[in-house]
Amino acid sequence: MSDLQDLGVERTLVLLKPDAVARGLAGRIITRFEDAALKIVGVKMKLMDAEFTRKHYFDLEDRAGPAIYNTTAGFMQSGPVIALALEGVEAVAKVRKIIGDTFPDQAPPGTVRGDFAHQTKSSSEVSGKAVMNLVHASGNSEEAKYEIELWFGDSEWFDYETLVEKFSY
Repeated sequence: MSDLQDLGVERTLVLLKPDAVARGLAGRIITRFEDAALKIVGVKMKLMDAEFTRKHYFDLEDRAGPAIYNTTAGFMQSGPVIALALEGVEAVAKVRKIIGDTFPDQAPPGTVRGDFAHQTKSSSEVSGKAVMNLVHASGNSEEAKYEIELWFGDSEWFDYETLVEKFSY
C-alpha cells in the first residue's frame, strides 16, 4: 500500500447502521461506493455490544454529552451493523461526499443520506431518538486508522486488483 499512498490512496471505515440493514439498503449503498472506484478490502456484519460501542465512540460523550452518547449507543446496539473497509484515492473525503451531511434533511439529493434518510435534526432532538442517517464514515485519516484497526484484524484484509486500479494506477 505504501506505493499507492503516494497516489493518494487511503483506507476508511464505513458502517451501515441498523436502519440501513433493516431497510434492506445495504446493496444500494455499497454500489455507490463501488461506482466511485472505492474497493472493499474488508467487510463484516456485527452486533455491537456496550463495550465495543464505547471503544468505537470513545470520544462522543466528551464531544456531545452523555445524552447524545447514550442515544447513539442504544441505536447502534439495536440491530446488526455492516462494517466496510474501503480503499481508494482520497477515500475519506470521497466517502464523506457520497454520504452527505450528518442530518438527512441537510444532505443534498444524490447523496446516500439525501436520497434514503429522511429524519430531520429537529425531529431527532424533540423525540430524543438517534438520527437515523444510515451510515457512519470516518471523519479524517487519523479517525479512519483508529476505526479500521478497531474493526478489522490483519487477517481480515483482502488484497486484490480491481479493473480501476489496473487501468488507473
